[in-house]
Amino acid sequence: MSNFKLGRRALIAAVAAFGLTGPVAADGHQVLDSIHFLIPGGAGGGWDGTARGTGEALTGAGIVGKASYENMSGGGGGKAIGFLIENAESNHGTLMVNSTPIVIRSLTGVFPHNFRDLTLVSGTIGDYAAIVVGKDSPINSMSDLLAAFDADPSGTAVGGGSVPGGMDHLVAAMVMEAAGKDALGVKYIPYDAGGKAMASLLSGEIAALSTGFSEAVDLADAGEVKIIGVTSDERVAAAPDAQTMIEQGIDTTFVNWRGFFGAPGMPAEQVTAYQDALDKMYDTPEWEEVRARNGWVNIHNSGDDFKAFLEDQEKVIGDLMKKLGFL
Repeated sequence: MSNFKLGRRALIAAVAAFGLTGPVAADGHQVLDSIHFLIPGGAGGGWDGTARGTGEALTGAGIVGKASYENMSGGGGGKAIGFLIENAESNHGTLMVNSTPIVIRSLTGVFPHNFRDLTLVSGTIGDYAAIVVGKDSPINSMSDLLAAFDADPSGTAVGGGSVPGGMDHLVAAMVMEAAGKDALGVKYIPYDAGGKAMASLLSGEIAALSTGFSEAVDLADAGEVKIIGVTSDERVAAAPDAQTMIEQGIDTTFVNWRGFFGAPGMPAEQVTAYQDALDKMYDTPEWEEVRARNGWVNIHNSGDDFKAFLEDQEKVIGDLMKKLGFL
């Protein structure tokens, strides 16, 4: 699966020409007076942390004068999307955070809209996926897991913290499919919390766990698991000994991206201002502090490149969900 292509846009001249810059900060780099962040879930979740961390970095670095936040839970994120679409003209000062579920939930009809109904601003950060095994497991690599699967498919269950057809399940199926196995033959066991999944892994109820890379790193650092495969293009500095799937002959990558969307019909100069503000953010110590604190990976994409990535992800996920019987 395609990953984001790293890219930057330096469009401040166009922004200034349209008069969107606010009062210039002492070092001359303030781009916007304010940003209002719309968060489709409750406090403390991944969307909430991404929006508030981004706002913290933008304001701390003086790129944006002030940031405000609004949590709007409901419908798996659909309530906030519907609100932004229905109130588009009055929300051009708003950025909504979202992530991979906007693709999955649109495909499954959880809500009627998809990313094409919004203004695509920028992908910002990502969290790769990982396959982990218990610290005492005889499995030490993806080849070991595949050998165990070949020997006993039904006895080599993979668990995850999402429902069947959710992200953890799709990642496990995607990896096994890329390894030449039948995704339909993978026994997936869902858990409603990471703690329950970990207990099942350590008890041997499941052979492996499909989870987010940042969570896997925390578990590995605590000595609870071994990371046997990461869905990144290259090894990630936070766990330099963890091999990628590609290194192990499994040609697949995946990232649970998080990024920002605007209301439909947002003026082009407003979009440009937001993109420029986010672009400048990456080079600031304020952002690096937020990124490192949260264990995020910098994955930056704007505009058309963002759209191309989302369309590719939609096709790959959609094809896999059809094979698994979820579409």
